[in-house]
Amino acid sequence: MSEFVLRRATIADVKPMQRLLSKAAQQGLLLPRSLSSLYTGIRELYVMSSPDGAEVAGCCALKIFWDDIAEIRSLVVKEELRGHGIGFRLVSACLDEARDYGIAKVFSLTYQNVFFGRLGFKEIEKEILPNKIFTDCIHCAKYPDDCDEIAMLMELA
Repeated sequence: MSEFVLRRATIADVKPMQRLLSKAAQQGLLLPRSLSSLYTGIRELYVMSSPDGAEVAGCCALKIFWDDIAEIRSLVVKEELRGHGIGFRLVSACLDEARDYGIAKVFSLTYQNVFFGRLGFKEIEKEILPNKIFTDCIHCAKYPDDCDEIAMLMELA
């Protein structure tokens, strides 16, 4: 959508992003993120916002795990704006950044496997992502027995 601009997130975006993420988490679309994790991860985040920055339409993050693998996480778009290419633009920005860093593989743990499949991601077993499991998943309330997210991977190299 041309009325929204893609940019790096700022501190002022954290609370609006957290509201979007919390609402989507309540709908079962993704796992929630705390304000603390958004502040500490601000450098990983992109937003689509109105040109004046007053409205955050969506956000997405690229978290680098190792020299060859990164994760697309915290992808959310305002409910009334879904289906207009905002999510695609956010993920594309993260993929471009991964390529710039020379990252060979990008994954996502998601409930939105159809969306990621359309972008070229393939479903994989979560067990091939030990860095993710031992860094983040181990702290999740759903780990290990109740995890119902789908692991998706895109090879960039």
